Amino acid sequence: MIRKILDWIEARISLEGPRHLLEEKTVPRHRFTFFYFFGGMALFFFIVQVCSGVLLLLYYQPTPANAYSSVKYIMTQVPFGWLIRSVHVWSANLMILCIFLHFFTALLTKAYRKPREMTWMSGFILMLLCLGFGFTGYLLPWNKLSYFATKVGTTMVDRFPFAGHWLLELTRGGTEVGSATLSRFFALHVFVLPFLVILILAFHLYLVQAQGMSVPINARIKGEIKFFPNFLLRDLFAWLVALCVLALAASLFPWDLGVKANPFGSAPPGIKPEWYFLAVFQALKFLPAHIVRIEGEVVGMGLFSLAGAAAFLLPFIDRKASREQPSLWVTVGGTAALVFMIAMTIYGYFA
Repeated sequence: MIRKILDWIEARISLEGPRHLLEEKTVPRHRFTFFYFFGGMALFFFIVQVCSGVLLLLYYQPTPANAYSSVKYIMTQVPFGWLIRSVHVWSANLMILCIFLHFFTALLTKAYRKPREMTWMSGFILMLLCLGFGFTGYLLPWNKLSYFATKVGTTMVDRFPFAGHWLLELTRGGTEVGSATLSRFFALHVFVLPFLVILILAFHLYLVQAQGMSVPINARIKGEIKFFPNFLLRDLFAWLVALCVLALAASLFPWDLGVKANPFGSAPPGIKPEWYFLAVFQALKFLPAHIVRIEGEVVGMGLFSLAGAAAFLLPFIDRKASREQPSLWVTVGGTAALVFMIAMTIYGYFA
């Protein structure tokens, strides 16, 4: 019966391309092959985000008057609503963690070199869009912590050179965080960002299939793994591990709702952004008030923007790697950036 169904589909839609992919695609084996799984795990958490987000949309109301009460209703009245919300929040954090690991793996193994420049650039854009997911989704429960953390986060936008104030008003929908901010964040989180992520993700996955898996420079190849079924089964096992971690985190450490936001109230002491923005936030706090007559935070955001632009254009900057030669300065710089982010995040968390 399955053969007849496949023959019926084959007569109407050619399956030659997918069949060729399954039969011919291979994955190189070397000591870094394990790191290939982080991209797939990030994809798994994104799928969980979409599925759990659709369920939450059935009850969520994106207004300052009803946002908090609708989330509270989900957590207390909807069967397993607390678990769905906890899964949604935990999968967002785990997705960003896997994306960071995937990014630094690609950076340190020089996976951006020719002919995978567009793969790197599309992946970098996906990382920024996923950070946008975390930033816009954090405000939606409209609780006290998320409200004031969003005020802090959007204030950081104001520190961008030249266009900072314009970006602040564009982000908030005015000068303060209010109903316009919630509406914009909801639209971005539910419609704009998912559309962009799905579009660029499809392009990114196509490039991965077209160019194949990158092999680190000077890595000793130990053979090849058939993508189907060998590597696919390993990838699915990594998804199973990710599912177990997510299930344990969501059930044993359910995400707290907190108290409803009061825009006229005082901010909680020591308010901070989410962990994936904490390194930048803490680094800006270390800068002096003025550097050469320019506000220190403006200088800091300018430097972070330049670093991001350099990372995006790295395939065209590191010409040595395109000739299959090790680039020590990228290895040292990438390692230093990773250590810096971890150190600043830990310090900012406990400070």
